[in-house]
This record gives sequence, C-alpha cells and structure tokens, in this order.
Amino acid sequence: MDATAEASGGGKDDRPEKKVPLSGMFRYADRLDVLLMAVGSLGAVANGVSEPLISVLFGDVINSFGQSTSSTVLRAVTKVCLNFIYLGVGAAVASFLQVSCWTMAGERHSSRIRSLYLKSVLRQDIAFFDTQMTTGEAVSRMSSDTVMIQDALGEKAGKLVQHTSAFFGGFIIAFTKGWLLTLAMLTSLPLIAIAGSVSAQLLTRVSSKRLTSYSDAADTVELTIGSIRTVVSFNGEKKAIEMYNKFIKNAYITVVEEGLVSGFGMGSVFCIIFSSYGLAFWYGGKLIIDKGYTGGKIITVLFAVLTGATSLGNATPSISAIVGGQSAAYRLFETIERKPEIDSDDTSGIVLENIKGDVEIKDVYFSYPARPEQLVLDGLSLQVACGTTMAIVGESGSGKSTVISLVERFYDPQAGEVLIDGVNIKNLNLDWIRGKIGLVSQEPSLFMTSIKDNIIYGKEDATLEEIKRAAELANAASFIDKLPNGYNTLVGQHGTLLSGGQKQRIAIARAILKDRKILLLDEATSALDVESERIVQEALNRIMVERTTLIVAHRLSTVRNVDCITVVHQGKIVEQGPHQALVKDPSGAYSQLIRLQETHGNERRKIQDHGVPNSLSKSTTLSIRQSVTKDSFGNSNRYSFRSDELHEDEITGKQNKEDLPDGKTLQKAPIGRLFYLNKPEVPFLLLGVIAASVHGIIFPLFGILMSGIIKSFYEPPDKLRKDSSFWALIAVVLGVAAFIAIPAEYLLFGIAGGKLIERVRTLSFQNIVHQEIAWFDNPSNSSGALGTRLSVDALNVRRLVGDNLGIIVQSTAAIITGFVIAFTADWRLALIITCVIPLVGAQGYAQVKFFKGFSEEAKEMYEDASQVATDAVSSIRTIASFCAEKRVVTTYNKKCEALRKQGVRTGIVGGLGFGFSLLVLYLTYALCFYVGAKFVRQGKTTFADVFKVFFALVLAAVGVSQASALASNATKARHSAISVFSILDRKSKIDTSSDEGLMLENVTGDIDFSNVSFKYPSRPDVQIFSDFTLHIPSRKTMALVGESGSGKSTIIALLERFYDPDSGRISVDGVQIKSLRISWLRDQMGLVGQEPVLFNDTIHANITYGKHGKATEEQVTVASKAANAHEFISSLPQGYDTPVGEKGVQLSGGQKQRVAIARAIIKDPKILLLDEATSALDAESESIVQDALDRVMVSRTTIVVAHRLSTIKGADMIAVIKEGKVAEKGKHEALMRIKDGVYASLVELRSNSE
Repeated sequence: MDATAEASGGGKDDRPEKKVPLSGMFRYADRLDVLLMAVGSLGAVANGVSEPLISVLFGDVINSFGQSTSSTVLRAVTKVCLNFIYLGVGAAVASFLQVSCWTMAGERHSSRIRSLYLKSVLRQDIAFFDTQMTTGEAVSRMSSDTVMIQDALGEKAGKLVQHTSAFFGGFIIAFTKGWLLTLAMLTSLPLIAIAGSVSAQLLTRVSSKRLTSYSDAADTVELTIGSIRTVVSFNGEKKAIEMYNKFIKNAYITVVEEGLVSGFGMGSVFCIIFSSYGLAFWYGGKLIIDKGYTGGKIITVLFAVLTGATSLGNATPSISAIVGGQSAAYRLFETIERKPEIDSDDTSGIVLENIKGDVEIKDVYFSYPARPEQLVLDGLSLQVACGTTMAIVGESGSGKSTVISLVERFYDPQAGEVLIDGVNIKNLNLDWIRGKIGLVSQEPSLFMTSIKDNIIYGKEDATLEEIKRAAELANAASFIDKLPNGYNTLVGQHGTLLSGGQKQRIAIARAILKDRKILLLDEATSALDVESERIVQEALNRIMVERTTLIVAHRLSTVRNVDCITVVHQGKIVEQGPHQALVKDPSGAYSQLIRLQETHGNERRKIQDHGVPNSLSKSTTLSIRQSVTKDSFGNSNRYSFRSDELHEDEITGKQNKEDLPDGKTLQKAPIGRLFYLNKPEVPFLLLGVIAASVHGIIFPLFGILMSGIIKSFYEPPDKLRKDSSFWALIAVVLGVAAFIAIPAEYLLFGIAGGKLIERVRTLSFQNIVHQEIAWFDNPSNSSGALGTRLSVDALNVRRLVGDNLGIIVQSTAAIITGFVIAFTADWRLALIITCVIPLVGAQGYAQVKFFKGFSEEAKEMYEDASQVATDAVSSIRTIASFCAEKRVVTTYNKKCEALRKQGVRTGIVGGLGFGFSLLVLYLTYALCFYVGAKFVRQGKTTFADVFKVFFALVLAAVGVSQASALASNATKARHSAISVFSILDRKSKIDTSSDEGLMLENVTGDIDFSNVSFKYPSRPDVQIFSDFTLHIPSRKTMALVGESGSGKSTIIALLERFYDPDSGRISVDGVQIKSLRISWLRDQMGLVGQEPVLFNDTIHANITYGKHGKATEEQVTVASKAANAHEFISSLPQGYDTPVGEKGVQLSGGQKQRVAIARAIIKDPKILLLDEATSALDAESESIVQDALDRVMVSRTTIVVAHRLSTIKGADMIAVIKEGKVAEKGKHEALMRIKDGVYASLVELRSNSE
C-alpha cells in the first residue's frame, strides 16, 4: 500500500499524537449527562474520602487493642466496629452512585459522539473523502475510537475522581493527625508525580500509534470484504492477508510498548511508596519515643498517606484509559467540528420561490482536490434552458461526469460560476437545491435494506402507491412483483443480491420518485438489456418533459432527439448543437463519434440480410504472466457477479440457518481453546504468572509487616528502635520486589495478550477471506459487521490474557497467601471471617449472569448500527444527492437507542454489585475486630495475631472483589471467544486456501455445463438453473445474451467457482472444476466486470494486481496500450503512479473500465470472461478497446455477457438465455433466420432503438 499509504494516510502518524484537553472531553454532554456526572462525582468523592477515613478508624481500633486491658478491650473495640458499619453503608451508597451514574453518562455520551461523528462525516464535502478519509477509516473511528472514549468518559472517569478524592482526603487526614510524620513521607511525592507524568506522556504516544495501526487494519478489512469478488477472482486473498497482518503486527508492537510503559510506571510508584513506608516505620518509632505519638496515630498517618499515595498508582489505569480517550477524541472531534466548504448542514442560502430550472456553467475551471495539478475543465461554458434536454458526449475522461458533479455541487469550481435560474449555486441553500435535482449515475449505489426502502430515498413520505408507480415507470415492477417478498426483498450489501440491470432500474425508480425540476442522467441505462433499456428510456423520455435534463451518454443513439448536444474534449466544448445540425459537418467531432459507432451499427443493421461479417481479427496475443499488486486492496463497491444473473423470481429474503450470528448457536465459550491459541507464548505466560504471583504475594506479606510494626509500637523504647529499623528494611525490600515484578507482569502479559490479539485477528481475517461468496451474501457477514467483530472481539478476548489475567493471578496469589497467613495466625478467627467472603463471590456470579445477556444483545445491536454507517459512508455521493444525511443518522440513532438503554441497565446493576461488594468488605472489617476483641478478652489470641488475620483476610476479600469487578470484561470476553471460534471453525465450502486439486499442464479452455441445477444458497426457494446444458468449445467465443436477470452472469459466477451447482457438472478440458485446484483455476481466467472495482492505490498497482505484483514495466505498458489506457495514463502528471482514490473516484467510468481491462489482459488468461466489459466506454474508446479485446480473445476461450449486440456480432456462437435455460444457440446468421426467434427479436429491438 505504498503509494496509497502516503497519499491517504501519510499524516496519520503525526496527527494522532495530539489529544483533546480533559475539559474538552465533555463538550458534547447534555444536561442529563452533566447531572449524572455531578451525582456520580459526588458519589466518587464520598467513596474516595471513605478510604482514608478508614485509617482514622484503624488508628482508633489499634489504640483500643493496644491501650486497653483484656477486660475493657471488647467495649472499646465495639464502638469502633459500629463506626466501620456506618462508614460501610455510606461507602456502598456512594459506590453505587459513582458506578451507575458514570457508566450511564459514559454510555449516553459516547452514543451521542458516535451519532455526531456520523452526522459530521455525512455533512462533509466530497473532496474530504477524496483526500482525507476513507470509508474504512471512518467506520473504524466509530467502532474502536468511540469505545475508548466511552471507557474514558464512563467508569474510568469516576474512578479518577474517586482516587483523586482519596489522595487529597488521605493527606488532609495525615496532616491533621501528625504533620511531622506526614512531611517526612511527602518527600516521596515528587518522585511519584514524576513517574506518573512520564508514563502518562509515553502512554499518549504509544496509544496514538496503536490507534493508527488498528485504523489501517480496519480500512483493509472494509476494502477487502467490500470487494471480495474481485479479490478472489484475482487470487488476491494472500496479499490482503499480508497487508492486514502488517498493520496488526505494528499494533502488537505498540501493545507491548504500552504494557512496558504501564508496568514501569506502576512499579516505580509502588517501589517509591513501599520505600516511604520504610521511612515511616523508622521515623514513627522515633516520634513515639521522642514526641509521645501513639501507635494508633502513627498507623492513622501511615494509612492515610498510604491511601493517598496508592490512589495515584491506582489511578494509572484510569489515566491510561483517559489519555487513550483523549487521543481518540482528537480524531473524532476534529471531524465533528470540521466545517466543510460545501456544508449540507448549512441552512443559510437563497431558496427560490419558483425554480424554473435554467442551468448555466460559466467559464468554469476545475481540477479535482486529489489531483490539483491536472485541469479537468478548462474554461468550459454551457447553458441549458429550463425544460430542455442537453446531452454531453465525448471521449472517456473528457470531463462529462465532472459537469454533473458541479451541478450537484459535490465540488466547487476553482474559477467561474455554476448558475441555476441565474443565481450562483454557491448562494443557494444546498439542501434545497439538491432536493430539486434528481440523479441517476452510471454505478448505482443501493443500501443494505429492502427494495422499498431504497426507492423511498427519493421521497421519504412517499406512499406505497407512489413507490409502485415509480417502479413501473422504471420497468422494475415486473421483476419486483415476482419476488416472494416483493418490495420488502433485501438487496444485500451494495445491492449484490440484484443483477446490474435490476440495480439500475431501482436507482431510476428512486430518481423518478424524487420528481424534481432538474434531472441528471450519467449513463443511466448502460446496465440494461435491450428491451429494458427501450422501456426505461421511454419512461425517462416521459419524465424529462418540462424538466431541465443533463444527460451524459456514450451511446449516441439514446441522445439523438435531445434539444442540444455538447461535445466535450479535454475539458473544453468543441462542438454544440442539435443532432441534425451537428451531422451536417462530416469532419466535426460529433460526426466522427457517430461514424465510430456506425461502424458497428451499420453492420448490425445489415446483419439481417448479409449475415455475420468477417471473423475476429487475428493478432499476436499478449504473453504476460500473472501477478498481484503489492499494495492496496479493494473498495467498498464489490463487483456484483449477480449482474444479470438472477431470475426475476429469485430473491426471497431468507438466510441460511448455518450463517446466523454465531453466538446464537454456540452455548459454551471455548476458553480452553482460546488459551491454546496462546500456546506459543506459554513461556511468557508462565513467567507472567510468576511475576503476577510475586506482585500478589507482596501485599499479604506487607500485612505481616504491618502487624509486626504495630506490635513493635507498643514495646519498650530499646526494642522499638531495633524492630522499627528491621521492619523499615523489609518494606524497602518489598518495594524493590514490586519494582521488578510489576513491570515484568505487565510486559509479559502484554506480549502474550498482544500476540493473542494479533493471532485472533490474523487467523479470523485469513479464514474470512477464504469463505465462499455465498457466506458474504448473508447480511450478518457484511463488511461493516465483520470489521466490527474483528476489532471488538479481539479486544475483548485480550482481556482474558492481558491485564485482567494478571489481576486474576495477582488476586489469586493474594487470596491464597492471605488465607495461609490468617489460618496460621488464628484459625478460629480466620474461619469465622471466611464465612463472610462467599457473599462477595455470590454477587460476582450474579453480575456475570447479568452481563452475559447484556453483552450478547449489545454486540448484535452494535453490528447492525455499524452496517448502517458503513453503507452510508461508502455511498456518500448517493446520500448527498438525495439529501438523506438526516435519515441515515436517524436510522443509526434508532438502532443505537436500545444499546443505550442496555448500557443504563448495566450501569445500575453494576453499581449495585460494586456497592454490595464494598459493604461486605467493611462488614468484614467490623466482624474481624469484634470477634478478635472477644478472643483477646477470652485469652485465646493476641492482638498482634488479630491484625495478622485482619490484614491477610482484608487482602483476600479485596482479591475476591477485584475478581468479581472483572465480571463485565470476562463476560464480554467469553461471548467474543464464541464469536471468534465460530469464524475460525467455519470451513469454507469452496476453500480458496486449499492446495488440493489438479493442475492441468496445457489448458485449451474447453468448457462444458452439463445438466446443471442451481439455486443461490441465500435464496433456496428460487431455481436459477434446472438441467442447464451449454458447451463452449476451446479457443472460441461464446456470447450470452438475454434479458437482465435471466441468469447470464450466474454462468460466470459458477465458472469462477464463486458458487457450486446443486447438481450437474461443470468441466474445463473434460475435468470437473471441483477437482481442479481452485487458485490455479482462477489464475486461468481473466474477468472484466460490468462495474469495475479498482483498489485505493495507484494505477500501476491496480493493473499489476492480476499478476501478483511481478509484472515488468514493459508488460504493464503493453497491457495498458492494448486496453487503450496508456494514452490517458501518460497524460496524467503522475502517470502510472497516479492514485485512483477510494472506489476509483479520481478516474472517469471509462478510464476505470480500461484499467480493469488492462488488469485482466496482463494476466494472460486462457479463459476470458467479459461481463459488459465495454458498457462504460464512449464511442471512440469502445471501438478501440473492442478491437483490443478482439485481439486478446484470439487463442482464448471467451465468454461474453452483452446487452449491446454489436459487441458480439462476430462471436463464434451466441446463446440466448431465457429464464435460466438456453432458449436458442447458434451463429448470428443462423439465429436471425429463426422466425419469431428470441434473438431476432432482440436484434430488432436494438435496431429500432438506434
């Protein structure tokens, strides 16, 4: 992706390092969000302050034990235990408010940002998509970046407030109780601040690089899946996987770096904190001896400072999440706040009372933003009077479609004016003027919804009668009415479940329904068969009456009767006038174009009397090997092998049960298999477990240290000096251990977790691209849904092996060590306290059950919403021309509404769970001290052992609480694991990765369809072929003709093995194609489709895509010349290195088609498949390219799907397909002799139309 990466993403590495200020993160919050955050913050402050308040109670309870006699200890301790209970109730309420309010605020806030982002993306001008953002990047921002923002603005923000409050509360209490000791301990604070600041800055940089890599990977997924038919037809799966893997590998490096930075940051903080404890133990002993401090006061100060300082360390994950959210927010907010030069949201501008429809282009100079150095229109001026029709003709790339784009105001000219009714279009209200223009383009964009919903884009409040009337006018009602689900039939992603002609008729119906004063037709009937074209052209002629109409046409026969014809050449008007006037000048540009077409047209008209003309011209074939581009992959317009392929009865709207969302059928999460995926990282995991265990053990050991120092505080001065120095040294040793263990844990689990993400993503993507095409026909496997699953599932799965696994191991080690210490110190007290801990586990289990249901529903809803966004962004021109931005955003918001409600529910239940956990923890404190006091009074234990049990079990309870706090993440991870393995376990029915199968030494290209029956897997109710038989001799040309939707392109799809027949046999050189190695088979075929799919890369890379990136410059040039592409490519400033843009938008339709033909030619295939390969070309280009195709068809078996009968007049054999059967077959001459024959009727229709 070299060129493209530089062109489209070159600035990515610098830009994302910027971040939004913390205050700016909340700029899109509404009043309810502010209220929730305010209440949540009050709860977080109270929850945070409750932590250092415990230190006061600890001091009181220590003094109660240390200063009381055995007879008075119970009464003194009971008073303190009641305070623990009161504080626990308050903390539980505060925790509930904190968690529930911040979770709800985060869900609401992120949902609004997603909506605002989509709204902003859709309001951008087309130049923005040409130069700054691709479809994949936009969708990736919505899926991954908003998740990071939700994390930052939700629970993590609440935790930051909590930890900040604990920090300040701790130090206020510490100074109040003992300022001398506090000052001594504060010497460590600058070091903690430095460690935290450095790690935060480094995390910002690393997070930005990770976001960039994942964005590039998401872009690759969208482009590859969106163009999957083109990718597989050229065996491009391997290259797509290599590119995806490259981005994921880059992301893995940043994940490891992130773990290392976080680990050293936290390890440094804890090392400093433990060292400060050592200082406190030593200095506290001196203060007791010299200043009369009590042991309780020392512990209160120590715990208060401890709470305040550790709050900084505990805030590190929150800071990391917020920093990541700030980086993600910068990208999103930058787009949200970007005001485009052509703003569809701008309500200003003139609204004319009565629009007449006068269109004038006045001395316009224009170049596309992506190619500013190349002038497309050079002082062009033309005028279309209201109610008249003007046709714009000329060679491909001359600027015809650019005129349409300027009238639609997709772009503004650099100089000159575009006027409507004498008013500069820039001064008119954009939404209003686009609402007055109807557009039908050469490559219709349909959305992944029903036929009815696609048509209704033309008029949102249309009745069903109006929709049906528009469909009838567009000649679409005939095939729609025969569908089992009629107007409610789903069309598939980009309309791939309809044929090319059917899609075009839906698009025309949409424009007819719009019923506007100005009509723009850009090769509107190019995809239609003869009869459909005639009927639709008649319909267009009717609706053009009293409307201003601009027609871009290559087929001059369709524009003979227009009021004015304008001939454009290299951005200038070279001739203008009505047809009758222009043909009077035999040397004129228009006359020359007519003669080019009449070369074919005259022969066609003579054919009825004189038969077939001379056979195809012979020439030396190109001897060029296969190759594939080393750069970029696909755009979101998948080549539809359903072009002309579906019978009118074919579409039912049913889905295969097998391809339902996978989580529906799988119940048990394969966690064991997930860990098996991490098998290569077992050494890292084992070392990580050891490091995490050391990390976990440190804290129970610190409990022994605390009980020891507390006991020492009540000893005689000499012994106190000696013991305090000893415990101080132990504290430093624990600090050093933390500094080693914590970074090691984060790094090792970062490596293992990062590798798991990399492996899950790469294996999933690898298996996805090797699935059969029928799998992608399922709406749940659209590019948007799959992209979301790849990003979200991998992130969730990592939570089982990354940070969370470290916390689990750490907590487990703390729990085991704590229990051992507790039961060793006093088994009776430990046993009583242990009975309380299962309550925490019970609420944790309840949370798991709750979060499981939420996760499954949320995942499905989010995938549906993502697909709406993907469809809209990938068809931005259609959205803009129909002023459908608000409708798309409304649809998206509706799909997200249920998701938001689920988020509210999970916030409330999660808050209750966390509050309950905290209450149980405080009750555990109270119970421990009360029972301990009773045992001390009874002489069964000492107060030192009470504190050993206390510290051990407190840390064990904290471990249980931490584990239950992971319920949400663990549930998401389990559900994502199900989703991941549903992809990994699915075996493709047509596996392109398989090396099995025969490879023939010499391919002659003899093709035979024998008794083939076929139904599309997604449409099992509709029979396409039944006992279909057709033989195509080697090195001969077979033309397939028939009505749109008769099944012609299905033949190509079956031959390419996009689908396998239900029964019957398809053979190449007598060998059934199922027995041939599929990659080898596809290498033998060169495909040129009706809708050319070019990848977002250079022209050179697109041409060499058919040759796996190994073509020489000479081969590229030869192929380009053969496709009549070399001349226009050479005229571009960057030549073959010119980026074609997403979907090839930087090239005209004809230029795209010629590049696609060159791509097929360079492959030097034995079998050539041409599906309306010249439909997008102007007369001159069509003539030259057809000659080129005639040359390359020599010595090749060629199948031509054609509507223009002139392109197949010299074919060796013509097969007329009707309703999935061969109605007639033979040479043209023989078919014309059949009285009332189907083919003869088609020829007559075409002749009459021209």
